[in-house]
Amino acid sequence: MIVAASQFAPVAGDIYANVRTIAGLIRASGADGARLVVFAELAVTGYEPTLIRATPGLVLTENDARLEPVREACRAVSAAAVVNAPMYTAQGRTTITSLVIAPDGRLLTRYDKQHLYGIEQEVFAAGSRDGRFELDGTRFALATCYDNRFPELAERAAADGCTVYLASSVLSADNDSFEKVYPVLARKFGLHVVLANALGTSEDGVGCGSAGAWDPTGERTADAGTQAPGHVLAEVG
Repeated sequence: MIVAASQFAPVAGDIYANVRTIAGLIRASGADGARLVVFAELAVTGYEPTLIRATPGLVLTENDARLEPVREACRAVSAAAVVNAPMYTAQGRTTITSLVIAPDGRLLTRYDKQHLYGIEQEVFAAGSRDGRFELDGTRFALATCYDNRFPELAERAAADGCTVYLASSVLSADNDSFEKVYPVLARKFGLHVVLANALGTSEDGVGCGSAGAWDPTGERTADAGTQAPGHVLAEVG
């Protein structure tokens, strides 16, 4: 299976602009043969916890009409997508959530980030369940940025039969995750690790891109570079 790791610079608070970009990247990735496309943390709004806290309209629901272009793009190229956004729970709390949209546009699952970092703890509620889904016989695990600092998530994923670990993150150039987190998780637990990252300025700093993948030996197998928006393809089995 081919998975696309994406990167772009979200426009802070502009859901419609970001959804257009996401939909375009799904279509481009699907045209290149990707069956699944992964996006960065809070790609739908930009990584802007303070703005999200002050603007309730930036929080989405699972069936939000503003995500229809994403569903249409998935259907158009028969590719799934992992799209991260601030999302309401059934209880009305706000989480940092990955929605997995199937190739036919339906919702496969949602994953709410379990480990919140810094100001996120003031704005969002933590999730309590691991994220899993299957596509074409391959079992995937979901994680979001700071989650990846907790190796027990990857350990549970491997024990649960997952072979691919999908990380939606927002990382700057000085972050050591590229050397000390993602390749280590891949090697230690025998997983393909696929990272989506952000470009551009956000409340976290400046995203450095370098979206890509590591194989189960910890070797870097795909790297989108640090400058251009777009996607890079990784073969995961």
